[in-house]
Amino acid sequence: MKTRARVIVLATTLAGVITVLSTGCNKLQEATATAPPSTKVVAEISDSEVSTRVKAALLHDANLKSFDIAVTTLKGDVRLTGLVDNQSQIDQAIKLIRSIPGVHTIHDELGIKNKA
Repeated sequence: MKTRARVIVLATTLAGVITVLSTGCNKLQEATATAPPSTKVVAEISDSEVSTRVKAALLHDANLKSFDIAVTTLKGDVRLTGLVDNQSQIDQAIKLIRSIPGVHTIHDELGIKNKA
């Protein structure tokens, strides 16, 4: 009789240990699977969209819309070429473009017209 009681106690104990271990493992997997991401995902903006936004901003600016400023974008790096009347217009264009989403770097190749 004592042997049978020991077998029942042992079997019950093993069943309990297996249940605890399997439940604990499942909870760990669930917690890992449902954990929110720790980093913020930023949507990439295409170069053509960045160029379009830059050109639109230049056309909507009263002091810059009359100038032929070419815009080229590669991997968020915006290159400006063309001629304007003075340095303050170059500064204004750079300040305006810096605020546009997707612009990483501005390469200013704008020149000032000679007034002869």
